[in-house]
Parts: sequence; structure tokens; C-alpha cells
Amino acid sequence: MDDTILSGDLKLAAHFAIPAAPGRSPGLVLCHGLPNDPRGATTVGTTYPELADHLAREAGCVVLTFNFRGTGTSQGDFSAGGWLDDLRAAVTAVAERDGVRGVRVAGFGHGGTFAVCEAADDERVRGVATIAAPSTLRDWARDPAHLLAHAREMGMIKTAGFPSDRSAWVREVARVDAVAAALRLDERPLLVLHGIDDPDVPADDARALAAAAPHAELRLVDAAGHRLRHDPRAIATLIGWLDRQVP
Repeated sequence: MDDTILSGDLKLAAHFAIPAAPGRSPGLVLCHGLPNDPRGATTVGTTYPELADHLAREAGCVVLTFNFRGTGTSQGDFSAGGWLDDLRAAVTAVAERDGVRGVRVAGFGHGGTFAVCEAADDERVRGVATIAAPSTLRDWARDPAHLLAHAREMGMIKTAGFPSDRSAWVREVARVDAVAAALRLDERPLLVLHGIDDPDVPADDARALAAAAPHAELRLVDAAGHRLRHDPRAIATLIGWLDRQVP
């Protein structure tokens, strides 16, 4: 990440990728998911600038990728409401750039879950793509102590005494439900990309998400796991979907 955007008073690490061709271009916000490996929040999203450059080159989009609060070098601590605020700030940052015509959001893993929720409440988002996304975060909220311990272990929460209201923090997590949000997308398109053999998120989550949206395209990638950003078939499908969108 070589740039920053503001989410409220927080600075978020960011990277803009600009297409080579001059003129008005569609905008795309590209979201990472929750960290879940030993390297934790420090390195999550590090491969996304490269992917953003690829999408800008191949799909002709102005692409913004960024680190949500509590990850990478972004300021702040993880909260579900905070991540939704960050995503809305990213949409604003793309929408306000000169030459951008319309904004879409693509999210990997839990980033896709948040993307659908943001789109449902933000009419500026003209379409959403989810890649290996869970349908909800409700399971996370069923064990608040474990959830907080995991967030601290991953490095998403660094501030002592955060959150000050644990119950409110957990309620925010429980409200992140992409299936319920998909019902409110109306005429806007939803691409649901998922690996058939995803060991982390069952393909049934993708089916439920696609079934809820009025205009959804479900694409299940054969013999594919969870990390679809490294699968050329999945990225080609995403680029094809972006190419088909109405300006």
C-alpha cells in the first residue's frame, strides 16, 4: 500500500490502480477479508495491490484496495461497524475521483460479506462481487470471549481496554448478514464466486447468498479451495463480470 484514505479521523493504508487508457472509467473497490493465519493482521492484504493493478489493466477500472482498520498499517481497532464505515469511505474515495463512472465492490472472504452489507445501504454501489465469502458473521458472535481473543491474537485489536462496550461490539458483528442484505440489492447485480472444495466456507453459503439476491450470478469453481484470488479461473470470471456491467 502506497497511499492513504480517511475513514472518519483514521488513516487507512490504500493503493489506487489506474487504467492505461484515458477517459472515463468504471470504479472498483477491492476488499480483503479477516486475517486467519499466524501472520495475522500485519500482512493481510499485501497481495491486493498487485491484483488491483491486474484488474485495472485487464478490466479498465479505477481500482482502490485498502487495509481495513486494525490491519496492515491502517490505524484503529477492528469492529464490524468500523469496517462498514471504512468500506463506505473507500466507495466515497473512488466515486469522487475525476473520470470515474459508477462504483462496484468486490470482496474476498469476509470482505465479500461486508461488501454486500455496504451495497445494500449505499445506492452509489452499482454491483457487488463476492469471492469465497461467508453468508453471515453470526457464528462469530455466538462466543464473544473467543471472538475477542481471536481478534487480539490476530493483531486486529491493539488498544488496551478496547472495546469499551463489549456487548455493543458483539451486536455489531451479529448484524453483518449478507443474505439479509442481498434481499435489498433490488436491480443491482451480484456475482457469487466460490470454490466447490472450499475447506473454510461451505459452498452452501454461496448458494444461500445467490438465492437471496434478485439478480445474482452463481459461479462455482470446480476443484477450487478458499484462496480464489490465486486461481486464474476465478479472476478471469471476475474480469468477465466487470466487462459485462452497464456503465
